[in-house]
Amino acid sequence: MTAQTSVQPSVRLGEHPVIAGFHPDPTVCRVGRDYYLATSSFEYAPAVPVFHSRDLVNWQQVGNALATPEHFPAGDVPASQGIYAPTLRHYDGRFWLITTNVSRTPSAQLLVTAADPAGPWSSPTYIEGLRGIDPDLAWDDDGSCFVTYCSNEPGREGIAQARIDPVAGVRLEEPRLIWRGTGLAYPEAPHLYRVGSWWYLMIAEGGTERGHGVSIARSRTLTGPFTAAPANPVFSHRSTTQPVQNTGHADLVQRHEGDWAAVYLGVRPRGTTPLFHVNGRETFLAGIDWTTDGWPAFDPHRFTARLPDRSFTDRFDDELLHPRWISPGAAPADFTTPHPDGGVQLRRVASPNGSPAMLGVRAGDQHWTAEAEVTPGPGSSAALLLRLDDRHWCAVRAEDGTARGVLRIGPVECEIGSLVAGVAPGAALRLSSVPATHDGPDDIELAAVTDGVVHLIARFDGRYLSTEVAGGFTGRVIGVTAEHGTARLTSFRYTAGHNQAETITAAPVSEPASGHYDAQPADS
Repeated sequence: MTAQTSVQPSVRLGEHPVIAGFHPDPTVCRVGRDYYLATSSFEYAPAVPVFHSRDLVNWQQVGNALATPEHFPAGDVPASQGIYAPTLRHYDGRFWLITTNVSRTPSAQLLVTAADPAGPWSSPTYIEGLRGIDPDLAWDDDGSCFVTYCSNEPGREGIAQARIDPVAGVRLEEPRLIWRGTGLAYPEAPHLYRVGSWWYLMIAEGGTERGHGVSIARSRTLTGPFTAAPANPVFSHRSTTQPVQNTGHADLVQRHEGDWAAVYLGVRPRGTTPLFHVNGRETFLAGIDWTTDGWPAFDPHRFTARLPDRSFTDRFDDELLHPRWISPGAAPADFTTPHPDGGVQLRRVASPNGSPAMLGVRAGDQHWTAEAEVTPGPGSSAALLLRLDDRHWCAVRAEDGTARGVLRIGPVECEIGSLVAGVAPGAALRLSSVPATHDGPDDIELAAVTDGVVHLIARFDGRYLSTEVAGGFTGRVIGVTAEHGTARLTSFRYTAGHNQAETITAAPVSEPASGHYDAQPADS
């Protein structure tokens, strides 16, 4: 994998994610000078990506907390189900991560631990009797451990709490409701913090769409009763023209320097009404000030950074895949093996939920190009896909020396554009997100590249692959699949941005750059 650094001008981070593309529900903790962060993953395996940083702005993925079928069997999971919001904490020398697999029956909170957040993580412990989502872990002064969560049990809707034995995975008391929020829709995403002599209970409200926001209450004890802040929600972009919307589901952390910060989710909608977001809910960073009466105030423009170039090329030279690679329907290890002549061998596997096993990565930029050098086996077909869910995707399909464009929108699946004949083994299939022709967030181009020439197959409005059209909780994922039989993938190249000068003939290929953030407090 080859990379170089691209120097970009500094910008304020309030309009740009620190972890881009379908990384929602962030949770963060600090150990010394090191910060660790995890996010939701829904139907994709491996699940719950884990990141490391020294400054809260430059993040590198170090692993996945639920990395094996024992942790998360992806094959039975429909789109936007599976693993919901986690909480990551460090206590008594270990990392603890709790989350919910909503597709498990009966539903239960899932707890894993590790000495190193890069893994390995323990086998999951399921805590029964806590019906709901978004669990938080907190320890009282006497070492008692509490799970605070969003209860969906009839008659107990709201923020509930119970003391547990985290080692045995046993609930030690009947759950009790501790806060219903301020009256906005869907109080969820609780996190507890000890700050001075107060326990703060921070939640999300208003739904994870345009009404999303952060509210907070406090108590002298971890178990309440809690008193709401007088100015809730303390953070929201609802009913504004801010370029980042749906802000909420925050987690606080005290920085090594002594001040405080928060990570939160947001989306970057584009186009015309109702505005369309395509990369899912992403992770953003804000500074935190404490008011004179002891409440947190969010400053989403506190930090500046040089934006990264997220371009990369993977030639699959290593035996282990980079942790960025994910798949619905099956774990990558279930359908990939190193090819003896280089690259990786993909094979078609059936999954109970019908999702095609695909080796994919999250799209993180407003515009991008992805090229895959893939050769179908004899009598086989392969495809480069752009997937939002099982009913909203497009693909460039290689079969019998031709390349076809395929589009699926809801119940309709059809071929689009013309065929490109003479697609030799090792030719590149290509998908691009380019500036919109009409009023959408972008256009999607499907193409094949032979002998350095880009053959455009089709172009369509990117609104059809947006969350506002498809619904759900995820974002676009770009990947390669063996649709029938087997295929050899020798290279996958993701290039951020859009080459305005390129039309039909491909520009000379050069090694793409990897990103680097240069974090510093913004000038006041």
